[in-house]
Amino acid sequence: MSVIDPDHDDGGTMSGTTPLQDRLVDCVDDAAREASLARAAEVVREGKVVVLPTDTVYGVGADAFDVVAVAMVLAAKHRGREMPPPVLVPNPRTVDGLATDVPMYARILMRQFWPGPLTLVVRVQPSLQWDLGETNGTVALRMPDDEIALELLAEVGPMAVTSANVTGHPAATTAQEALDQLGGAVAAYLDGGPRTGGAPSTILDCTGEEPVVLRLGALSAEEIRAVLGTTVLHDSPPAAQEGAEDAPDAVEEPTEDTGRGDLADLVGSVAPSGVLAPADSLRTVAAPRSSGATTTP
Repeated sequence: MSVIDPDHDDGGTMSGTTPLQDRLVDCVDDAAREASLARAAEVVREGKVVVLPTDTVYGVGADAFDVVAVAMVLAAKHRGREMPPPVLVPNPRTVDGLATDVPMYARILMRQFWPGPLTLVVRVQPSLQWDLGETNGTVALRMPDDEIALELLAEVGPMAVTSANVTGHPAATTAQEALDQLGGAVAAYLDGGPRTGGAPSTILDCTGEEPVVLRLGALSAEEIRAVLGTTVLHDSPPAAQEGAEDAPDAVEEPTEDTGRGDLADLVGSVAPSGVLAPADSLRTVAAPRSSGATTTP
């Protein structure tokens, strides 16, 4: 494993000419960690792709606002735009810059369970200059409970991050496993030691007046309801649960990434919110005759 010398100018470290094994940088050794994180932050700012540890498995990601870099992440996984990555944030304050109409219950959940295994699907700020793929106006946000990941996020800002593996292969639990799968598609691999995986995050749709379970994971419905007070937590719609039961969660799933377009894998692209609303909750509103259009809430 390499330990980066911050004073050494290699004319483009982590470029395509860097030997693959040299792209592993040490974050286990405290003496090397600061320099390794600094170099990883530089790589992200250069618009390149990095692998980083999270609180479950290793993730592969890039600057969420760099359109080309996000496309590189999807290309590294052999994944299309129909499966956009979620976005990891360094703290809950970042959410207001990324999302709009965030319900108070979602803020309560962030304060209670972030950092941790809770992914919240919210409505994206329409003015953002980014392109995560076919998101249908939503974005999946999570604050991981991992020191290395949080230090990098604090330095570079929100990152589009998904599990560090080629679609159809097991998610990497070590930096070396990620290197074996992704190879030269990644500029730097932050080695934070093995990650044991564990239960994936619980995913909630927070685009409506009340939250809806899209997939239960490390957090139980009982734990969530305990902090919601009078706000009702709705169970997952049957159609959503069928896709969520065995599908991998980006960044967090310790089992095999099937590459299917299932709900749990598409945590950033719920269409439009993933919620099957009761029939009596919908109404058609006639638009002015000049427009000839109708809308549904």
